Amino acid sequence: MKFLCVNAGSSSLKFQLFEMPEEKVIISGYIEKIGLEDSFWTTKVNGEKIKGSKYLKDHNDAVQVLIDELLEHKAVKSLDEIKGVGHRVVHGAEKYKDSVLITDEVIKDIVDMTKFASLHHPGNLAGIKALKEVLPNVPMVAVYDTAFHQTMPKENYIYPVPYEWYLKYGVRKYGFHGTSHKYITNVMKEKLGRDNVNLIICHVGSGASISAIKEGKCLDTTMGLTPLDGLMMGTRSGSIDPSILEYVCKESGKTIADVTNDLNKKSGLLGVSGFSDSRDVEDAAARGDDRAILALTMYNDRVAKYVADYFIELEGKVDAIVFTAGVGENGIEAREDIIRRLAPLGIKIDAKANGKIASFKDVHEGIISAKTSKIPVWVVPTNEELMIIKDTYKIVQGE
Repeated sequence: MKFLCVNAGSSSLKFQLFEMPEEKVIISGYIEKIGLEDSFWTTKVNGEKIKGSKYLKDHNDAVQVLIDELLEHKAVKSLDEIKGVGHRVVHGAEKYKDSVLITDEVIKDIVDMTKFASLHHPGNLAGIKALKEVLPNVPMVAVYDTAFHQTMPKENYIYPVPYEWYLKYGVRKYGFHGTSHKYITNVMKEKLGRDNVNLIICHVGSGASISAIKEGKCLDTTMGLTPLDGLMMGTRSGSIDPSILEYVCKESGKTIADVTNDLNKKSGLLGVSGFSDSRDVEDAAARGDDRAILALTMYNDRVAKYVADYFIELEGKVDAIVFTAGVGENGIEAREDIIRRLAPLGIKIDAKANGKIASFKDVHEGIISAKTSKIPVWVVPTNEELMIIKDTYKIVQGE
């Protein structure tokens, strides 16, 4: 059975077609710069990357490219072969604690929850509506970034602000990257041979979040009301003194919206070093660039501090620390630096093992801690698309 995974952004659309239940990727693609004159896409099939380009006015045009690619490369003979579509949706607020079939009510709720995810929901919605036009009789599932974190206890998601903000406006910590954290949790359950695992998952890359997992469920996570909270990231500031916003508005004449945009798109690694990609920052640091060295030090230090925080929150009962996502899977030097900062907790690096693991090497996962380390440290590649499709398959099959 063929199931389609779709991740639609404001100007992009990623897709993968899976054969289920075998979990085999048949074809994948990434359509970029939707709405701009230089729209283009890259399709991967049988290990070969095929590029195409033409002006795509909107997500309807992008979905037509998706359908054309599926048919042209014989991923499907007919659209009738597609038995379900899984859509990534960023924010489910408190209402959605798991993935759900998309109904008119769900679509209305995604519209209503755009106030929490104004950068993401318009694209998510556009992808859903465009696919529904092309595949009107195919069941579709919304898989929420926030859902996995809804097991957090109240003391971990309520902010110390006027309580009426929570009651009237829904101001609380929701957490994001939940599909990745859920996937890694499930993988580690299999690796460790039990469901009640205690983990610290470091999903660190351009976007970054860490979760504390207690007995297989999310206990705490670093992102908050929006993905801006928590760790320093590629272009996001992470947690800062909130009074900075008013101060900069008064000093610069910028609006709150302007400053929030700066915190989302011009801060983090980019703000400190001038580079948003960690690889570029590392290259500049290797050349002796002071700002790049500072940015890396800040980034790694913040990751280590949250790991230490969650170590305490889990009462020291941690089965594994797991690195995943772009930096987590490939940042050999970053992982080593972060683990060395955790030495007071008895966590030790095996530099040789660490140096062998990255997506561009032959070994993609494994343990990178020393045998004498108090806690084993793993590198495990995430697969959010597979998690989306597994949820979609389960729901469509009525399991």
